[in-house]
Amino acid sequence: MKLKSLAFLVACVAAANVGTAATRDEQTRACKHDAIKFCAIHIPNRQKIEACMKAHYDKLSPQCQAMFDAPDDDDPPSNQAGSDGS
Repeated sequence: MKLKSLAFLVACVAAANVGTAATRDEQTRACKHDAIKFCAIHIPNRQKIEACMKAHYDKLSPQCQAMFDAPDDDDPPSNQAGSDGS
C-alpha cells in the first residue's frame, strides 16, 4: 500500500504546475525527497500536494525549486500550510 501511495505522490509532484519544460522523470528525481519530507500527509490529494510544495518553496532543494515558478512577492509566506512550523 505504501508503494502505491509513494507512486501517487511522485505522479502528483510531476503533474504539478511547473515553471520549466522538464520531463516527468526529471521532476520526480528533483522533487521526490522534498515531496515526501514536506507533503506526504496530503496524499492522495493532488491539489493539496501541489499547494504544499508551493507553500514550502523556500525550503525545497534547489533542484526541486527549479521545477516550480518562483513565488511572487505578494504570495503569503511558506508557513501558511501549517502552524506546526513544518
